Amino acid sequence: MKLIYGLILAVLMALPARAEVNIQPVESPGGLTAWLVEDHSIPFVALELRFRGGASLDRPGKRGSVNLMTALLEEGAADMDSRAFSKASEALATSFGFDASRDDVSVSARFLTENRAPSVALLRAALTEPLFDEASIERVRGQVLSIIQSDAKDPDDIASETFDRIAYGDHPYATSLNGTLDSVAALTRDDLVAARQDVMARDRVYIGAVGDITPEELGALIDELLGDLPETGAPMPPRADVTIPGGVTVVDFPTPQSVAVFGQKGIAQDDPDFFAALLLNHVLGGGSFESRLMNEVREKRGLTYGVYSYLVARDLAEVYMGSVSSSNDRIAEAIEVIGAEWAKAAEDGITQEELDAAKTYITGAYPLRFDGNAPIANILVGMQLLGLPIDYIATRNDKVEAVTLADVKRVAGELLDPEGLQFVVVGQPEGLQSTTSN
Repeated sequence: MKLIYGLILAVLMALPARAEVNIQPVESPGGLTAWLVEDHSIPFVALELRFRGGASLDRPGKRGSVNLMTALLEEGAADMDSRAFSKASEALATSFGFDASRDDVSVSARFLTENRAPSVALLRAALTEPLFDEASIERVRGQVLSIIQSDAKDPDDIASETFDRIAYGDHPYATSLNGTLDSVAALTRDDLVAARQDVMARDRVYIGAVGDITPEELGALIDELLGDLPETGAPMPPRADVTIPGGVTVVDFPTPQSVAVFGQKGIAQDDPDFFAALLLNHVLGGGSFESRLMNEVREKRGLTYGVYSYLVARDLAEVYMGSVSSSNDRIAEAIEVIGAEWAKAAEDGITQEELDAAKTYITGAYPLRFDGNAPIANILVGMQLLGLPIDYIATRNDKVEAVTLADVKRVAGELLDPEGLQFVVVGQPEGLQSTTSN
């Protein structure tokens, strides 16, 4: 359930308190904007692209088309089949990565300075002239169908997909970006061509670069790379109407251990109270073994190996999620304890000691040290997608420190909704029945 946005935020929130990253905005002659961290210490560049919209732009009846299209971008381009394309990238010591999420399609490139021009030309071919040959389509289609079949037997995936259907209704978020067995089987080459045109457009691309390249060189590079893409893509979907009824939904599944996801409406990342919510969540269920949920559900009662909660801020919806698993005869008790802790925090907030500890952790007591060009380039693009200012890294810890105990108590009362908490349980839980329909 955790989205890439959540991972980006986690990295950003764990940066050392005095991290200094000199980010330069770059505008290409063709009008594209990129963020650059110039570093000439090694002859290497990491380039990250994100095309907003992602799998949410699947056309009606074509669910899974963006995912399948993205998986085929490295399977041949121009006059190169998949093997020739792979050999060309290996010869250049260049690596490419392509991935689709609900909110974006990501393109990652790593190349040596001496091989910059041919590497960019190779990537340009993948983006603008993908082969989409029948043999590759059928091979990758088979892989996707295998994933769909596997997910249909996985309790965690069943729980997540059931929750999504309940929360998002008829929005694209309600269904798997992989598509269904029927929808993927019916996709044609023309569908994949259309999906690329819909998603990979200049009006929705975000660019981050780190390494041995100047602003002028980067501007020319991105025009060369992206200049032939369509100016505009498909219209973006509307925001999701998140309607999560409180209660329990049980999905019968033959397993000795039940898996549960739980959630309610969340909070937007640009909300003025987001940092208070972040600190609250760290105390409640986001702080691993230091969290209240872990203490009450695992440490005191031994009901689970792990229980977690996390804020999920997607482009078009926000939810507040969590997950837990327990034996069929104890999952009901675990759910009862989680609900009680949710209600306690909503009523009383947290303590000053808990707040101080959460601030210490989030501002850098246990920093995730991101080193190397690639992680930084990924962060740059994530910041742009989230609408964060270019000085966010330098100012973010001050915003965390400014949150008061009163702020957290107020936000806890406004955000936490014990009565609106939905638990989706996959298994054969004892003493637990559905109170909502799915």
